[in-house]
Amino acid sequence: MELTVKLQVFEGPLDLLLHLLDKNKVNIYDIPIVEITNQYMEYIREMKRQDLNVMSEFLVMAATLIDIKSKMLLPAKETEEEEAEDPRAELVEQLLEYKMYKCISYELKDRQMDAEKVMFKEPTIPDEVAAYEEPVDLEELMADVTLKKLNDIFKSIMRKQEDKIDPVRSKFGKIEKEEVSLSDKMVYLEQYAMTHPHFSFRSLLEAQCGKMEIIVTFLAVLELMKTGKITIYQDKIFDDIRIESKVAA
Repeated sequence: MELTVKLQVFEGPLDLLLHLLDKNKVNIYDIPIVEITNQYMEYIREMKRQDLNVMSEFLVMAATLIDIKSKMLLPAKETEEEEAEDPRAELVEQLLEYKMYKCISYELKDRQMDAEKVMFKEPTIPDEVAAYEEPVDLEELMADVTLKKLNDIFKSIMRKQEDKIDPVRSKFGKIEKEEVSLSDKMVYLEQYAMTHPHFSFRSLLEAQCGKMEIIVTFLAVLELMKTGKITIYQDKIFDDIRIESKVAA
């Protein structure tokens, strides 16, 4: 029977590499690439036996490790002007950056756990405290008040009131709405027509008191024309309009 081994779950290939470095207690700046690569490949083989779905990132890192291993096995080409570049340099930089973010994540997780232990209470004020009003000492309040100060305050308030007055609009008179009823004006005009068989339309309008009354009188004339109680005629264009009464006296 095959023995099933439960492997530790890592967040990615860099997480696995950091684990191997810690496990072997090696310096991150001087990685024994051969040993670490062998252990990494062993873990990859175990992952294949466990039928894990996510393998692409781990396989890419495995190829990178093998590439670094092969470069380190080849004889280094050194010149007098510059030293040979370490094939592990880029990998070390990635591991340092990943390790920094990992430490930050642990710190944030610890702070979250600490915050979950803290409970907050909404501030409450007793009714007697909320209803309390500090007593007013009238003698202390009025200690520096004199008649001159009161007079100055009064004049200041009056000046502010005067400044609010519009010098133009304040002189406008009050416009009152003229209450003129069409039915009342029709009764008036009908009674007028009983005693005046013929009269001038212009004279009728000139006898009215205001603009609104003139308009209502004009409407009353149209209504009486419609009912046939008066007739309007004009001899020539621009002549005065004459009204003939059909109302019996």
